[in-house]
Amino acid sequence: MDLKLRGRRALVTGANKSIGIGSGIAKVLLEEGAQVVIHGRDVERTRSVAEELRQYGEVMVATGDLTTDEGADATAKAALEAFGGIDILVNNAGSAGYKGYGFFNIAVKDWTMTHGMNVISAVNMIHRLTPQMQERRWGRIIMMGSFSAQSNLGNNLAYNTTKAAISNLTLGLAKTLKNTGITVNTVSPGIIVTENLEAYFQKVADREGFDGPHRRELAIQWLLDNMLPQTVARLGVPEDVAHICAFLCGPQADFISAANFRVDGGASPSVN
Repeated sequence: MDLKLRGRRALVTGANKSIGIGSGIAKVLLEEGAQVVIHGRDVERTRSVAEELRQYGEVMVATGDLTTDEGADATAKAALEAFGGIDILVNNAGSAGYKGYGFFNIAVKDWTMTHGMNVISAVNMIHRLTPQMQERRWGRIIMMGSFSAQSNLGNNLAYNTTKAAISNLTLGLAKTLKNTGITVNTVSPGIIVTENLEAYFQKVADREGFDGPHRRELAIQWLLDNMLPQTVARLGVPEDVAHICAFLCGPQADFISAANFRVDGGASPSVN
């Protein structure tokens, strides 16, 4: 299916990991013919990922801390100059923040940090890149949520509430931008195999005493059996998230806005 993205210019924030949702989204957008700017805070790491992605299309780099005005300004400037404008903004940058269990185990400073990385970073880029989309009367804004926004299990409350804020922001922003040609949607992943999760597999294997050449597979099965009430019997991969993002970026999705798309293998117990 041709998503008709050839010639569109995209910025994907938080795309500085080789195995990550951001780089996965960038790869699929490139395969569909878009020009892509990838963002990260670490200059060398972001450049390294860009080199890996250039086999699929035109890639440029923007770096900066999006929680600050200086970093957001530098990122927006580099992204706008790379290909002469940005048509698609994928707000993927963020962090799980403090992985504490229970409300009283998370310090106020950790709430502030997590909110800045997951919400303020997105708001900063929307402020800087939406005006030129409005001038052209076309644009796509993809917000990265999480299935935990609607399924708060009582752990990592700071992270979960920021993702709930993202869903709410999507709805309000879509209404604010009505009749401008810009759509705003949230994509909410479940457990996706990334660099961080690969490290967690090793911790599970060590803790459960799994050994041998199949220790990774045993750790994954343990997670599926004990922690993830999914209806799909596998973990997600970045491409699972990337494909729905790419579709939402194309003209076939002109009539879709203010929506939340869960990509979680059926893990969430709640109605969307």
